Amino acid sequence: MIEFGKRKENLNNMFNMYNRRYTGSKYKLMEWIRNLIINNCTGDTFFDVFAGTGVVTEYLLKDFKNFIVNDFLYSNEVIYKGFLLQEEYDMNKLIKITQNYNNKNREKLEENYVSENFGDKYFNRDDAKIIGKIREDLEENIFNKKINDKEYFILLSSLLFSMDKVANTCGHYDAYRKIEKIDSRFKYELIIPKQLDKNQKIEIYREDSNKLAKEIKADIAFIDPPYNSRQYSRFYHVLENITKWEKPELYGTALKPKEENMSEYCKTSAPEVFKDLIDNLNVNYIVVTYNNTYNSKSSSSKNKITLEEIKTMLEEKGETKVFDKPYKFFNAGKTELKNHKEYVFITKVEK
Repeated sequence: MIEFGKRKENLNNMFNMYNRRYTGSKYKLMEWIRNLIINNCTGDTFFDVFAGTGVVTEYLLKDFKNFIVNDFLYSNEVIYKGFLLQEEYDMNKLIKITQNYNNKNREKLEENYVSENFGDKYFNRDDAKIIGKIREDLEENIFNKKINDKEYFILLSSLLFSMDKVANTCGHYDAYRKIEKIDSRFKYELIIPKQLDKNQKIEIYREDSNKLAKEIKADIAFIDPPYNSRQYSRFYHVLENITKWEKPELYGTALKPKEENMSEYCKTSAPEVFKDLIDNLNVNYIVVTYNNTYNSKSSSSKNKITLEEIKTMLEEKGETKVFDKPYKFFNAGKTELKNHKEYVFITKVEK
């Protein structure tokens, strides 16, 4: 239990950063990855170049003084700010807000952008109505200064996590499951913001990683880019849509907006883009995670960069160690891959 004023909130009913279904999440590998980093790298500043869920930074919060966290998805940026931004907020107020929405009669709510587009598809229709109601109110409340920026990021992050928990999907939003009836299961639950030490500093970005690399100086860069053709902005388009709240016109069975925010790492140019990234990093150590789905029979799962290409490029930067571990990767489709391994490369950069 955690106390907020006179209230007690059960942490089991609140979200951590790892409570997401996310392709490529490193959460289950973090003890192994952390030990490799701590035993082979030194320094105070950790640059999480493709932060994704943010679990790598979260897991290492006690190990480094300064963090630079970056991802190109709007939803991930909001989530980092909800969990990691060190600004004041009133948790009692946030608990009351979530309780108020959970007590509403959803059947009597008006239809809205979310229910009209995603109801009876990605969510139960009444659940979609309350999701849309919450999202609309968040914009009104921040505009009218009823909540501050930090409270806005906490509440929006909490909405994204609560949505994802009950979404009628296999773990991503490339399609919804075709079932006759979607049960109402949505409950608005809060995330648990992280409390950093006073001497710790965190910077949050939503930038092109290759451009940001030219502007950042750090001790360690952690690189876990998308390696296959699956574009994350399309895989998580519902979360991106709810985050941006521009209410675009949607297309196709999966109800996606027009293409935007497409990563070069998911295209055939990936090796050149990767080399440009590591050539421009101003760091002492480069840590790269990789898996061997390059050998996958599925074209969408097959990596755009080979293990040997990464090894060769890193060795040009300095002494490189390679570690591997058997690991069953997250797969929401039918792709089968035997003898799957996760690799970690650690390069000590020669100055």
